[in-house]
Amino acid sequence: MLDANGPERDGEEDRPSGNGKKLAFALTAIMLLVVAVRVYFVVKQRRDAQVVHVNEGPALGLTQDDYIVPKKMYPHTLADARALDGKPIWVFAGNQMNFYPATATHVNFAKAAGLLQGAEQLDVVNFIEQVAPASLFTRIPRGDRQVLMLFHRKADPGPLYGVAVGYHEAAGYTFYLDEAFFYDDPHVTYKHWPAPIWQAIDAHKAVLGMNELQAQLALGQVSRPGPGEPNNRTVEFDNNGHPVTIVFEHKKATKIE
Repeated sequence: MLDANGPERDGEEDRPSGNGKKLAFALTAIMLLVVAVRVYFVVKQRRDAQVVHVNEGPALGLTQDDYIVPKKMYPHTLADARALDGKPIWVFAGNQMNFYPATATHVNFAKAAGLLQGAEQLDVVNFIEQVAPASLFTRIPRGDRQVLMLFHRKADPGPLYGVAVGYHEAAGYTFYLDEAFFYDDPHVTYKHWPAPIWQAIDAHKAVLGMNELQAQLALGQVSRPGPGEPNNRTVEFDNNGHPVTIVFEHKKATKIE
């Protein structure tokens, strides 16, 4: 006959001992740790694959110019703009802005004194407001009145001149200072450019080996680009009515006509 307590004793023998439980927990913990480590490395690998590393410039075809971000002011009021009074700035939007003879309170729009040239230094005096004549050609919207920057040219420090840099309307002021000027000397910002390139820019001439930004500073931004990406296409520069066509290949001017 079977012992009445036999089955109970058999069940107790099948249960793991205290040491067995500890071993089972240890094995489970190890397995969870292995899975967690694996998941971590999979996520990290996928995340790293999406990161663009700034030290990979050569592999991405970047140049030193691509890492330069010119300073911006984001002016919204006349007081913001007048923070430039007494300071030098340099022209970025060459051959686009007519400038005119001026007094401390008035700009004479009767006859333009010329076009501002790329990379030239201007010494800011003040900002005033004035209604532009309806017949005046201007790239700056008229609004109900224009904002005019008064300045001296470093190359011609005597006369006072004025140039439109913004306008006022019911909604407030709009300025084009950030788009039209450098607030830091580009000769310093781009000091890695070879001396012959800077000599050509300051003489407002195009030379072989220039990239597209250098050509814009030399000849102005009024241009007609052909198909292709910047620095790898043909661009016709208006050059203040004296067109120059430049073929850019791999970030260098290879042909100038």
